[in-house]
Amino acid sequence: MHIHILGICGTFMGGIAQLAVAAGHRVTGCDANVYPPMSDQLRGAGIELIEGFDAAQLALEPDLYVIGNAISRGNALLEEILDRGLPYVSGPQWLAENVLQGRWVLGVAGTHGKTTTSSMLAWILEDAHMAPGFLIGGVPLNFGVSARLGDTPFFVIEADEYDTAFCDKRSKFVHYRPRTAVLNNLEFDHADIFSDLAAIETQFHHLVRTLPRQGLIVSNATEESLERVLQRGCWTPVERFNDPAGYRVSGDDASGELVLSGPGGEIGRTCWALTGDHNRANACAALLAARHVGVPFDKGLEALSRFVNVKRRMEVRGTVRDITVYDDFAHHPTAIATTVAGLRRRVGGARILAVLEPRSNTMKLGTMKSQLPDSLREVDHAFCYAANLGWDAGEALAPMGERAAVEDDLQRLVARVIAHAKPGDHILVMSNGGFGGIHDKLLAALASATP
Repeated sequence: MHIHILGICGTFMGGIAQLAVAAGHRVTGCDANVYPPMSDQLRGAGIELIEGFDAAQLALEPDLYVIGNAISRGNALLEEILDRGLPYVSGPQWLAENVLQGRWVLGVAGTHGKTTTSSMLAWILEDAHMAPGFLIGGVPLNFGVSARLGDTPFFVIEADEYDTAFCDKRSKFVHYRPRTAVLNNLEFDHADIFSDLAAIETQFHHLVRTLPRQGLIVSNATEESLERVLQRGCWTPVERFNDPAGYRVSGDDASGELVLSGPGGEIGRTCWALTGDHNRANACAALLAARHVGVPFDKGLEALSRFVNVKRRMEVRGTVRDITVYDDFAHHPTAIATTVAGLRRRVGGARILAVLEPRSNTMKLGTMKSQLPDSLREVDHAFCYAANLGWDAGEALAPMGERAAVEDDLQRLVARVIAHAKPGDHILVMSNGGFGGIHDKLLAALASATP
């Protein structure tokens, strides 16, 4: 079958494209911004890419159009598909019907930690010789790719609550019908499609309604929002993590120690490369989910000792003149605070310069702008890129006083960071996009600056 994917360069749709090729389909696709690294990855898989959404693409005459959720009514190609009555389907529905059907799906949902937890879970299964397929919204460095078809019953998927497509406003994860579901956490996000937290809880309730009686829900015991979801109706066994009387993971950032405990006390321990309470919670959820498909806790802990984090999760991009530049995907205030706290524990009293791009739809709307100063409370200085914002970043960050600076020009932002940086500093760049290649710009400017 020949499928043509609209919006192919997004992480999710690009992953679907690679799975479709692996399944033997001919795949072409288009997007508004066709650029590396996704464009290189897709072309390397033999996928023809087209820039833009010109209706002339109908001449390709595919058997089916797969529509990404970034595609809206008014898109020239989509409108022509609708006018001509051509066959189309959303990305999540295509995935459910062509890849996930009949497989043991392990879905990882939650506001934060989906990518890291999915990567941990896929790696634990891989290390146990279970060779899972997966589709993850990032690149797990243990695998080097974000998607793999796999030929075993097991498939790990990052279960996103964002809406499915222009024609289906349910959350993506409703399509996946997992047998094992991780509910990591739940707070307000995606203000462009959800009016409040209750609306998101309803979508999680819809997910819970699809789970089989012989499945398993792994849920964060500290999240009142998740407890409300489960109280609305649950037909599946639940195991909770972050439970002082149940399953929990503790540890020490300095030594890298990781200790898994259960209702009867300590179960096992290992050492690993990650830091932070949030990653320890992710590990506990992954261990419980992996046990559901037959991986004992001791084998799961061994696997985590060899786990390498996901690309763009506190990734060191380079060190120049004893100044280290990091790249992190954090963009929600809670994730920003967690990321900063993790780096602070790692570097102690060294200075942290945060460079932030409020790029997500929620942040662009300004819904959470008042939370930014508190999320950045542990940094020594914050630099905010304010281009294309519909709100005053300077006013929002005013409580930080002279510790905050705002620029709407990328070159000026880089110059201000470089002027402020000193040997021994840690520059933490946070964005859910490419941020104009600022990481390389910072490293190049540091290299050319006069010591």
